[in-house]
Amino acid sequence: MEYQNILVNIEGSTATITINRPNKLNALNKDTIKDLHGAFKKLEKNKKVRVIIITGSGEKAFVAGADIAEFSGFSKKEGKKLAAKGQEMLFDFVENLSKPVIAAVNGFALGGGLELAMACHFRVASENAKMGLPEVSLGVIPGYGGTQRLPRLVGKGRAMEMIMTAGMIDAQRALDYGLVNHVVPQEGLMGLCTQLADRISNNSPVAIGYAIKAINDCFNNNVNGYATEIEAFGECFGTADFKEGTSAFLEKRKADFPGK
Repeated sequence: MEYQNILVNIEGSTATITINRPNKLNALNKDTIKDLHGAFKKLEKNKKVRVIIITGSGEKAFVAGADIAEFSGFSKKEGKKLAAKGQEMLFDFVENLSKPVIAAVNGFALGGGLELAMACHFRVASENAKMGLPEVSLGVIPGYGGTQRLPRLVGKGRAMEMIMTAGMIDAQRALDYGLVNHVVPQEGLMGLCTQLADRISNNSPVAIGYAIKAINDCFNNNVNGYATEIEAFGECFGTADFKEGTSAFLEKRKADFPGK
């Protein structure tokens, strides 16, 4: 499938999605969100792909925000629709994907860019990365899940400060806050993400999918996460991956998970 604003590359069991709008600092617009939704949906169905890395083109930005010109004249109704549709198509969709998504944050991750990175299952940043939610400086609040995911990752007080000051934090502070898992020189960013993807790919994709759901349910007030874990734990016992994993352990060999 051809995409207008993104590039998709698959090597082995890892797919890399690159948001490719360098002259706009990879800002998100409707077409880019649509492209990303299509790519993630297709990759989730691809049995060969076990991990997805998402990054931005160039060395300046992961995603430097939403395309403000696209919605600056919106009404209240249009604004609500924009947030609801965006969350459904991309941000919630990524968070609940059964395959791990790693955000390789190469430069600015602002507004919708940081919201996209936070929707991923974890984040790795380059040393030059800068992150923030500057929406209140435009007279609006984060609309793609930023007010919900940021407090879960960094705590309420830090999230309040970041959102209300509309400021940016650097990669080291993001690491201190727990917003990112690792910080590396820019030239080593994709290498580390690939290493992590390879390590993940050695494990059961079925079990990982169940783990993602159980962990997400920990933060869902309408669901008992412990009950999700119990149910998923039991379901694992009926999978080919469980049979292969336990057999490999007992036979002292490396498991070759079929992924079902």
